[in-house]
Amino acid sequence: MNTQTRRRVLGTLGVGATSVLAGTVSSAQAADAPPVFAGQHTPVPLSFDAAKLEGLSEKLITSHWENNYIGSVNALNMIEGKLSAAMDDPDTHPLVYNGLKREELHRTGSVILHELYFGALGGDGKPGGGIAGALASAFGSVEAWQAEFLRISGGLGGGPGWVMLSFNLHTNSLHSYWAPDHMHNATTGVPLLALDMYEHSYHMDYGTAARRYVEVFMRNTDWEVVDQRYQRALRMAQA
Repeated sequence: MNTQTRRRVLGTLGVGATSVLAGTVSSAQAADAPPVFAGQHTPVPLSFDAAKLEGLSEKLITSHWENNYIGSVNALNMIEGKLSAAMDDPDTHPLVYNGLKREELHRTGSVILHELYFGALGGDGKPGGGIAGALASAFGSVEAWQAEFLRISGGLGGGPGWVMLSFNLHTNSLHSYWAPDHMHNATTGVPLLALDMYEHSYHMDYGTAARRYVEVFMRNTDWEVVDQRYQRALRMAQA
């Protein structure tokens, strides 16, 4: 494709992608789609009482869960339906199709990370089990890991992204990673704890005081859940 043709395609991509994304997928279309494009994702309910978290208001948690998380679940279902339709349309340009694929990756990451985020709330914030010892071995102490985690999150205050504690299956080691959006992690990283640093996760309660939000998040972390994820990652590594 020459430069001028590519520019024309890209110039129409915004219009084309908007029209593709704007529609809805019928139940008949979803039923006929292959599993990979079925668009049948359903929201995972909160596992804790949103009114009982320390320092995170029920209004904030409910808004985050309903608007941002469920919004991504619905968007992912719609994107999968659009991908199914585009696959059956020989006139769909690869650039348009790849625009949908990028959105699929973005929404998939958002759904998974939000489920990890909410799934690890509702605890007392005290690391225990095998993960506590593993953090101490990897970082020198649990406190040293927490200090780095806070430092990474401090670099995202006022800007979007995620901070993740992950188990790297390639190196069989724990690391804290910075993700500038929903689509980045170490290639073989298994997220164990995900901290949402987008402003929607804290602005309602803390305004621009992102560090206060992070400290409160840590006090509400359910480390039993994190340890279960760690044990599962260890079994994956052994397999």
